[in-house]
Amino acid sequence: MSRDTMEAAGLTFLERPNSYIGRSVPRPNARRLLEGRGTYVDDVPAARLAHVAFLRSPHAHARILSIDTTAAKAMPGVVAVVTGAELATLCTPWVGVLGHFKGLRSAPQHALAVDRVAWVGEPFCAVVARSRAEAEDALGAIAVAFEPLPAVVDMETALDPATPAIHAELGDNLAFERLLDVGEVDAAFRDAAVVVEETFHFGRHTGVCLEPRAILADWAAADGLLTVHHSFQAPHMMQDILCKHLSLPEHAVRVICKDVGGSFGIKVHIYPDEMATCALALMLKRPVKFVADRLESFQSDIHARDHRVSARMAFSDSGDILALEIDDLTGIGPYSVYPRTSAVEANQVVNLTGGPYRHQAYRARARVVLQNKAPTCQYRAVGHPIATMVAEGLVDLGAARLGLDPFAIRERNVIPDDAYPCAGVSGIKLEQLSHQAALAKLKAMMDYDALRAEQAALRARGIHRGIGLAAFIEITNPSAAFYGVGGARISSQDGCTIRLDPQGGVVASVSVTEQGQGTEGIIAQVVATAVGVPIERVRVISGDTQATPYGGGTWASRGAGIGGEAAWQAGKALRANVVAVAGAILQLDPGRLDIRNGAVVDAATGTERMPLSELGRIVYFRPDTLPPGLQPEFVATRHYVPKDYPFAFTNGVQASYVEVDVETGFVRLLKHWCVEDCGTVLNPLLVDEQIRGGIVQGIGGALFEHCLYDAEGQLLNGSMASYLVPMAGEMPDIDVVHVVSATATSEIGAKGAGEAGTAGAPAAVVNAINDALRPLDARVARQPVTPDVVLEALGVI
Repeated sequence: MSRDTMEAAGLTFLERPNSYIGRSVPRPNARRLLEGRGTYVDDVPAARLAHVAFLRSPHAHARILSIDTTAAKAMPGVVAVVTGAELATLCTPWVGVLGHFKGLRSAPQHALAVDRVAWVGEPFCAVVARSRAEAEDALGAIAVAFEPLPAVVDMETALDPATPAIHAELGDNLAFERLLDVGEVDAAFRDAAVVVEETFHFGRHTGVCLEPRAILADWAAADGLLTVHHSFQAPHMMQDILCKHLSLPEHAVRVICKDVGGSFGIKVHIYPDEMATCALALMLKRPVKFVADRLESFQSDIHARDHRVSARMAFSDSGDILALEIDDLTGIGPYSVYPRTSAVEANQVVNLTGGPYRHQAYRARARVVLQNKAPTCQYRAVGHPIATMVAEGLVDLGAARLGLDPFAIRERNVIPDDAYPCAGVSGIKLEQLSHQAALAKLKAMMDYDALRAEQAALRARGIHRGIGLAAFIEITNPSAAFYGVGGARISSQDGCTIRLDPQGGVVASVSVTEQGQGTEGIIAQVVATAVGVPIERVRVISGDTQATPYGGGTWASRGAGIGGEAAWQAGKALRANVVAVAGAILQLDPGRLDIRNGAVVDAATGTERMPLSELGRIVYFRPDTLPPGLQPEFVATRHYVPKDYPFAFTNGVQASYVEVDVETGFVRLLKHWCVEDCGTVLNPLLVDEQIRGGIVQGIGGALFEHCLYDAEGQLLNGSMASYLVPMAGEMPDIDVVHVVSATATSEIGAKGAGEAGTAGAPAAVVNAINDALRPLDARVARQPVTPDVVLEALGVI
């Protein structure tokens, strides 16, 4: 059935017969994983495998005066002890800057620190041994002399003239600054009826992946091939980085990312210990494995969200937002992380703050400063929770000052749904969003008026409950304009190769990767629909640079929107090739044929003409019977990258209902709602799982998770005993529904959904806490909102 025929019949292009699009299909890898048959890095066998353990800095900042490895080399099972200076002969240093972040500065970083360590946990020496235990034992035999140096810990004082520069060659600790000034900001604040101000603090936290970072590198000198098994999100990016810094040609490096036990952006960066593992495999000509333990994860995985934002918002007397001004200060550790840089989060805060609203005056400053703590970089919903909290917190303050309902003030100020396409006040290009529709749906699903009545009745009884709202926009589907212009070799395209096998099954090799979010399931649905076969006949291969087309991998909520579109286009091309061959065999016009449920059928009537298994038998085993000149191609490859917009922006709105115990400071989560617009919903089950998981992760940052440091730069809570994460018993019921504004830049119309939950949840929860505390003239503006933060706001402590 052609597109025109389907549209004439009132069907969309995605509603072709036997379509899986929009169906809650279970992910195909679920049973394998539930049976314990997953293959993670630590499950990969290798002959002559050696294990590496790293000696890490006990100081936040120190000069390395001497390293004596003599005793360690004599320890049982030790294969090698390697210092930073020795490894530097194999692995070149890197600098985490990009051309499109003008003025971004960082210092060269080595796989193992050579003469100076810059955070507690930075690796500077490696022991390779027959077992991890033997390697760790040998670490204790290494004698090191340090000269402690002044540590820059507080980002508030990092730029003071009296504070020493971490890297003397840079002159100071300012890594990046961005200024934006749009419209008549000063005039808007001068003429405003109401101006509200707040300073927001966001604590550091990290990803806490179920599977820690892990890598196994094996250099086969006879083949000239370095094979790297990696718990990672972007195998082709890692391949490119290894080639560059280990001086290898691209065909000499294969990166395999099989099952990955969570990543959340944590596993899309280049880590010194992982680069060192690969260099050690080259040096020793044998497989070397590194699996981080939990303490190493807390000390060396990237952190995120370390921000202080001073902000103010101007309103008219009728409740119109007139202007917004923010000043964002963020600490990133001693280096900008390679290759995506640590400037991105602050840059996103500038781009996204106030994004849902139609004001035309906006001033923003973002400063990114170096400090002697673990590096920070991109983590799920990069910058979004900060941007959303700042704007939504100010909107609630303005509503309270004006005596307006928080829902009403948002309904009044969001960009109208019929105003698109348009540009946001920060200059971002917005194709199609649905704030008005999302607000209306949220108001109905949570029965807002009844909830307010319940809240008032409970307040009269001394029970302090609050309702919090948060509207947001989310960046997804980044185009080539994102990283390509800056010089980083990070592909924004993705590719899919689809092959029809002789029995009528389909194998799809795709460059987007699976980390538990359901990529394999989405790709299988798209391929099955595009080709016309049962989903049970589709097998998806991903995460192998030697077996998949070149592509960016999974990050920035791009798996379905970019990888899915590549799969759709490849599936359509294969179907066209198949029906062309079938038409020649059947002596019929291919335009009259289609593939449905694994058979070539008459497009108009659905009558089966030939099963794909019979077509495969003829093409693969009896090509001598084919018409003269016919050359079947039962393999199709397509790549896709969006070009009309730099990003496919999504939007949504969340609400939270909480109860605050004013005697203990504890917050009880009662209910959470989310209305989200991710374009075409390919699999409601998987999308809603992603939204709920993101909300839980956002709640973690709002209430629980915090990487705590002392004044000397020592991490105080590097274990699961003292670093709190949200648990199932503490989470509320989470209702998720959708509005659909499909992007027109692709045929499937999908935007991303992986980060929306995290983007809006913290602001909704914190606004709910403040709504509960409002009758007591108390307010919190520091995350995480722990009991002591609540009690401090109440004046109890």
